[in-house]
Amino acid sequence: MKLGQSIGFCTSADGTRIAVASCGKGEVIVRAAHWMSHVDYDLESPIWRPWLQALSARNRFVRYDPRGCGLSDRHVADLSIEAWHADLDAVTAAIEEPKFVLLGLSQGGALSIAYALRHPERVSHLVLLNAYGQGGRVRAKTEAERLEAETLVNFVRIGWGRENPAFCRFFTNLFIPDGTPDQHRWWGDLERMTATADVAAQLLSHMQGIDVLDLAARLRVPTLIAHSRGDMRVPFDEGCKLAAVIPGARFVPLESKNHVLLPNEPAWTVFQDELAAFLGRERPAQPQIIREAGLTAAEAALLELVAEGLDNRAIAGRLGKSVKTVRNQLSAIFSKLGVHSRSQAIVMALSGMGRTG
Repeated sequence: MKLGQSIGFCTSADGTRIAVASCGKGEVIVRAAHWMSHVDYDLESPIWRPWLQALSARNRFVRYDPRGCGLSDRHVADLSIEAWHADLDAVTAAIEEPKFVLLGLSQGGALSIAYALRHPERVSHLVLLNAYGQGGRVRAKTEAERLEAETLVNFVRIGWGRENPAFCRFFTNLFIPDGTPDQHRWWGDLERMTATADVAAQLLSHMQGIDVLDLAARLRVPTLIAHSRGDMRVPFDEGCKLAAVIPGARFVPLESKNHVLLPNEPAWTVFQDELAAFLGRERPAQPQIIREAGLTAAEAALLELVAEGLDNRAIAGRLGKSVKTVRNQLSAIFSKLGVHSRSQAIVMALSGMGRTG
């Protein structure tokens, strides 16, 4: 699926310029800011692009770079959580629709909870994925846990964005332990593109002081909470805590180790199905040709890229796979479709997706 977006800017309360991107049409989903974001670079990321495709398929998906990161102002004095709240207020003030779905991933969950409490008239649904109500310092119960939180900040300060494999593996294994080598490489590149080590460390330190559990208990907004059981970044129990205090919240455990879900894992489909049901809609049915051929979700996604005209190397880069893996998957797809060439597969894909004209 071809994916285009528009990028604009809004101004936060203290004059900081915030980059805002929008793609797709329909009901608005706003993603509250999280630690690593680059609204332009994310478009080509094998980690974030699938999210953009999924959430903009039938919605207008709005996201923005936090202050100090991405295309937003990089040199700012105030990196506090209070400033992040003001940035979200500025972004949503520019949205004309009276209500929208608010999505909070990781620390974006705390921002979303606070916003939904301040502006319940604007939030139709609240979605929290691998989120937490208390940061690392707040939830630490032992000296060792407090030392762990402090050490992580210092580790970010000295290792962020470095090409040293030891540092790279540490960070990528916190976020996407089950990612491919190419996805891990992209994650390391994203660190370098998104923010400096000093900014990343300051932001993490502020995040560790988050505490919105009392606020969460006062919410009266329909809420979906999903959390990976093996999340290496935010413990599964943090999702359980939120589900326990938010009145009427629906909680969905996900069988994954990844903090950021990847499209080739079963938890991805579970979450997308749960999200569609929560918003009162069914997921778009796969084209009949794809259903009859028995293509997996990963194979269907690869076939769409073939239909866009991408070669194997471009597809490999887009999906974070090796060229050999793409070639082998294409052979399996051709076999399932009963075709013998790329051109035949493209014709079948386009006709099945209703894009022949």
